[in-house]
Amino acid sequence: MKPLAIDLYCGLGGWTEGLLAEGYDVVGFDIERHVYGDQRYPAQLVVQDALTIHGSQFRDAALIVASPPCQEYSYMAMPWSLAKAKRDEYRSGIRDVKQLTALFDACFRIQREAIEAAGHFIPLVVENVRGANEWVGRSRWNYGSFHLWGDVPALMPMVGRKGMKGSAGTINGSGEHREQSSRDHGAKMPGFRFDGSGKSFQTASVEHMGIKQGGDWFNADQPSISRQCSSKSPARKAASAMIAKIPLQLSRHIAASWRP
Repeated sequence: MKPLAIDLYCGLGGWTEGLLAEGYDVVGFDIERHVYGDQRYPAQLVVQDALTIHGSQFRDAALIVASPPCQEYSYMAMPWSLAKAKRDEYRSGIRDVKQLTALFDACFRIQREAIEAAGHFIPLVVENVRGANEWVGRSRWNYGSFHLWGDVPALMPMVGRKGMKGSAGTINGSGEHREQSSRDHGAKMPGFRFDGSGKSFQTASVEHMGIKQGGDWFNADQPSISRQCSSKSPARKAASAMIAKIPLQLSRHIAASWRP
């Protein structure tokens, strides 16, 4: 039988595409079904809130992967006054950090419950943005703008400025993590860092969707963009899902590393 993998917050299935390619059966979980034209989740999908999942149902899984929503972490990494104010409210205790990290923390709770039910170890790899480091702890590795927590394999793929293997994103002799240039490939959109160090999510998404007007999503001087790309619009949801999609090289590497 093929090994079973669970993909939490699966979106369009960047993790799942690599898992399928490496011979896994995959079941994805998300709070909604993402279908944008020809883009859709490529395996069995369960529409369910991750906070209501009990990990014991994954006792037969060989691997759990997850990409919790990153919008709040990305937003607070931006140099905007409102973003900085929100960040300060979390730091001061006005806002509850546990509520901010709830979906991220749920991944590790689910893993613990799965391990307890299975009676043996089940690895978990969680992906998010650089901006999450401040709130959930330092990531163990990054592939461009894709940061990883949990049971990250010891040997990981590296990306260089032209998509070739290189020194960027490696761990140096002292064990310290070395960040990649924002120009490196492996970012959630080429030439784009989803953490405040490059183009904003809004600007990159507008360009990705082919909207020719300048400005960003929240620019009051650009009402036409706001109307076309509101936070709930299909265009923005599609852009978000595509930007957040795990690169195939990364997902295949993780899948191959943990394949029984």
